[in-house]
Amino acid sequence: MTSVLYDAPGPKAKRRNVLFSVVFFVLLALLLWWIWQTMDEKGQLEWALWKPFTTSEAWTTYLLPGLADTLKAAALSMVIALPLGAVLGIARMSDHRWVRIPAGAVVEFFRAIPVLLLMLFANEFYVRSTGIPSDERPLYAVVTGLVLYNASVLAEVVRAGILSLPKGQSEAAMAIGLRKGQTMSSILLPQAVTAMLPAIVSQLVVIVKDTALGGVMLGFTELLNSRSTLAANYANVIPSFIVVAVIFIILNFILTSFASWLERRLRRSKRSTGAVLGADKVDDVNAAEVGGTYGTGAGGSI
Repeated sequence: MTSVLYDAPGPKAKRRNVLFSVVFFVLLALLLWWIWQTMDEKGQLEWALWKPFTTSEAWTTYLLPGLADTLKAAALSMVIALPLGAVLGIARMSDHRWVRIPAGAVVEFFRAIPVLLLMLFANEFYVRSTGIPSDERPLYAVVTGLVLYNASVLAEVVRAGILSLPKGQSEAAMAIGLRKGQTMSSILLPQAVTAMLPAIVSQLVVIVKDTALGGVMLGFTELLNSRSTLAANYANVIPSFIVVAVIFIILNFILTSFASWLERRLRRSKRSTGAVLGADKVDDVNAAEVGGTYGTGAGGSI
């Protein structure tokens, strides 16, 4: 099958692609075998290093509390950053300069600063200007940094998703007398959500992973920070890294799987049947609509 973007591969190209795939998987298998052998030689596969993960103490004392703090910080950041990013993205498209320019300045400023610096600045602000307890301050600083940075990134995602829609959508809304706010909320945003969803989910995955920055620099007791305490007690640094990495992979896989299911559901709900009505059916529909309008009007007059 030939597409606009590429030509279908011929027999030689297919054989070459198969050869490249075989070579890749062979090299990947050799790499995994080398990693396994190296860990075995260094004694990292000994049962004594992995045994703590089969007991409840390692999970209830270290990993599960750290995972709970990671999910708490990520959830708070998502809940705040998503609507804030949508507001900033829509504000950047405003016809009023006094709205568009400040929103653009906020987005460009916070998007240009590394999220770790935002966390550090937020922590210093809470130390010097607020009375937040020291044990809760790292959570506030992590959430603040994640919200400021990711809301700015999501604002650009929202703006790009809306601008990707055909111009005829806005023109049709103007033709039937809708205001710009009504066009945005009723026509453009519902259609843009499906197009924006993959990019939004990618940013949510980034939020989950970036919570680890607070554990490294601010002492926030998230999953990676709790892992270091566990490794210090059980002397199993590499196994603990592997277990935490697997946990992060599972978390992000669940998040992306849910997003894929939601995207398919949204696409199915917006998909038309493609049925073509005949002239007699159109007359029946118009008659029903007129009757319903008159009925509503009569009921309203009473």
